[in-house]
Amino acid sequence: MPRRLGAAGRPVCTIPVVTTEPDPAGDQPSRRLPGSLAAEVLRRLSESGSALTPGQVRDLVDPSGGLSYSTIVTTLTRLHDKGMTTRVRDGRSFRYSATADPSALTAWRMGRLLESEPNRASVLTRFVDSLGAEDERVLRDLLGRLDD
Repeated sequence: MPRRLGAAGRPVCTIPVVTTEPDPAGDQPSRRLPGSLAAEVLRRLSESGSALTPGQVRDLVDPSGGLSYSTIVTTLTRLHDKGMTTRVRDGRSFRYSATADPSALTAWRMGRLLESEPNRASVLTRFVDSLGAEDERVLRDLLGRLDD
């Protein structure tokens, strides 16, 4: 994939499109789902077993090289700010390790959304009403553990 250059001769930040659902018209690729890059980065860090540099993370997430280094650094910084990673200085860069798995990131997002709504009971009621039978059973089992 050739790199485009901006006005200053620097590469333009391009994020590769990840097809998550086929485009109904079939003429344009689908865009990456919100949060999917952060989840993928966190998953790769969790699986690595060692602290990784942003460049190593980029190579694991997108071996084709279409994902920019700065996009990965931004994603890692945001994950660090959320407490999902730790980092240690390594020269002029950092090495990152996961402190949580992607499910913790999803739970964090759900908590943030719930915090933003003043009527939490209504949100939780609608959420539970929207669950499928299996998810509802899992939720009931989890809530039952809290009673023990």
